Amino acid sequence: MFRMPPEWAPHERTWMAWPVPNQTFGGEDDLAASRRAWAEVARAVRRFEPVTMVVGPGQSTEARALLGPDIDLVERDLDDAWMRDIGPTFVTDGTRLAAVDWVFNGWGAQEWARWDHDSAIAREIAGLVGVPVHSSPLVNEGGGIHVDGEGTVLLTKTVQLGPERNPGWTRAGVEAEIHARLGTSKAIWLERGLTADYPPPLRDRQEGAPGGYGTLGHVDIVAAFAGPGVIVAHTQPDPAHPDHELCRSNVAFLRTQTDARGRPIEVVEVPAPTAVRDEEGGWADYSYINHYVCNGGVVLCAFDDPRDEEAAALFRRLYPDREVTLVDARTIFAGGGGIHCITQQQPMTGV
Repeated sequence: MFRMPPEWAPHERTWMAWPVPNQTFGGEDDLAASRRAWAEVARAVRRFEPVTMVVGPGQSTEARALLGPDIDLVERDLDDAWMRDIGPTFVTDGTRLAAVDWVFNGWGAQEWARWDHDSAIAREIAGLVGVPVHSSPLVNEGGGIHVDGEGTVLLTKTVQLGPERNPGWTRAGVEAEIHARLGTSKAIWLERGLTADYPPPLRDRQEGAPGGYGTLGHVDIVAAFAGPGVIVAHTQPDPAHPDHELCRSNVAFLRTQTDARGRPIEVVEVPAPTAVRDEEGGWADYSYINHYVCNGGVVLCAFDDPRDEEAAALFRRLYPDREVTLVDARTIFAGGGGIHCITQQQPMTGV
């Protein structure tokens, strides 16, 4: 049976996508800043394992200048740069690798999104790797799932069950499809994601203002497995922040849960940075949960915040055999995601 290994299992490499000119990255200055931020993450990951960056046609020279000589480049058409969501979810039966290709519709067909090219990237990468594609009819993204590799998957109701993605699907139907593709047997559903991950209602926007970028509730900014039976959960200590009560509720709920093997879930609370507003003045969804575990390392979001080092110390305790590297993620978060959102692991087989 094919299953999705946990993120801490050995990787063959990491896949990323290079920011392209689009609405997400704004003008030339914002695009340049995003490319520098993506490059810093890529170089941090490259210290631990190979990295392949998918770049738009004709963009290899500019990308190479920022990425350096030891990151592999491949040119393909792109709409955006969130490889966790547009790339394949790799699964393995222990000896063979395959790529799950979810339906991608721009995070619920949001008004700012384009996905003509991105919806084909999972198959493109599967072809480059030389592995079969397992096509799913479910609209889903890699940031909307997190697995322990032992049968348990974390989900949020506003993603897989949202009408923007899967109208008409029942919870039982979603679970059956997820389990069939990932090799899981138990789903733990959180009610929703963080506040800033949803666009404000039309009535709350200034005239002509965009809806804001977000995924409508991806789990990988809220909670993630950090080992069998262990979940790291985002908490917001500031009672003025709209995520304060949501996080308290998430932690309380997760502590009532067991995993697929019947183990009680151990919840490790990870406080949000002290900054409750982002650089544009909106509620921040800055989160250390959106980290990336690679071979021998953990690449952790940083925010030039007093809690950065506290979070790093916590992850060092969780992963004592890995080196924790902090990378400033504020520019990435301004585009609607974090370090986990721009990386996608290709598991190693036969280990």
